[in-house]
Amino acid sequence: MTKKIIVIAGATGAQGGGLARAILADPTSPFAVRALTRDVNTPKARALAALGAEVVAADVDDRASLNTAFAGAYGAYCVTFFGDHFSPEREKAQAENMALAAKEAGLQHVIWSTLEDTRKFIPLDDTRMPTLMGRYKVPHFDAKAEADHFFVDAGVPTTFLLAAFYWENFIHFGQGPARGADGGLALSLPMADVPMAGIASEDIGRCALGIFRQRERFLGKTVGVASEQLTGEEMAAAFADALGEPVTYRPMTPAFYRGLGFPGAEDMGNMYQFYAECEAYLRTARDPAISRELNPGILTFRQWLAKHAAAIPNIA
Repeated sequence: MTKKIIVIAGATGAQGGGLARAILADPTSPFAVRALTRDVNTPKARALAALGAEVVAADVDDRASLNTAFAGAYGAYCVTFFGDHFSPEREKAQAENMALAAKEAGLQHVIWSTLEDTRKFIPLDDTRMPTLMGRYKVPHFDAKAEADHFFVDAGVPTTFLLAAFYWENFIHFGQGPARGADGGLALSLPMADVPMAGIASEDIGRCALGIFRQRERFLGKTVGVASEQLTGEEMAAAFADALGEPVTYRPMTPAFYRGLGFPGAEDMGNMYQFYAECEAYLRTARDPAISRELNPGILTFRQWLAKHAAAIPNIA
C-alpha cells in the first residue's frame, strides 16, 4: 500500500518532531513523513531519517522551497516559530507561504497550529495589560490567529489546532521550581490560583496524528488539546512527589513577570495574564477528553515528571 505523505514543517522542533515520531512509530499508519528542515545534516534531522522519514531542505520564509516540498503530498502540518525572531509580521508571512504552497499542491488535509486572538477577550484599549508592538496583546498568539485567514481564503482543507502550555517549558525555559535563599524549592508562575492547561509537546504530535486519521470529522474545525488543567498548587505537589522534597507554590504577578527582562518576557507575561483572566473560556477551549480520545496514551503531568524530572534545572 502506498502511504499518504504528510509534510511536516518544523520537523526537528517540538510539535513537528512529535508528529513525525508518532507516524514513524506506528506501522499501521496510512501516512509517511516528509520532514522539512533548513539543515538536513543536523543530529535531529539525521535521527528522523534513520527512523524512516524523507528529510527535505525547505524554509518557511522561502515560498519556492515550500512549493517543491509540498508537491505530491496528501497533507501537511504547518507551524511557525515565533521564538526564532519575535516578529509577528514574519510569522504571518510564513503562514501565508505555507497556505499558498498547500493550495498549489492541492493538499487534502492541513493542520495549522494556531492560537487565539487575545484582543477579542482583552481589547487593545483595555489597560489591564499593556499593548505590545503597537497592536498586540499577546503577539505570539495574536499573529497566529490573524494568519488563520490565509488558509481559509486559499480554500485549503484545514483543521485549526490549539496547543496548550508545554510542560517542557519547565526544562528549557527555566520555568520550573528554583531553589531560593532559604534552600527550599519554589514554583513561581503568574497564575494566582487559576488552573492552566498543559501537555507534553510529544503528545501534541500524537493528537495531530489522531486528527489526520479522522479527516472528515475535523475538517474546518478548531480543536484544542491538553492533558490536564492544573493549578500552581497542584503542579507544585506533583513536583514535590517527583523530586522527593517539598515544593512551595509562590505565585507572582503578570507585571512582575513582564519585568524579568529576558527576550519575550512581556509577551509571556501577557500570555499568563490571558490564561488567568480568561480561564472560563480556556477551560473549555482545550479539552482533555477529546485529547485522550485522539491520543489514548497521553501523559498526565505526573507521568511526564516521572520521565523528565531529573532534567529540570535549578534544583541542585
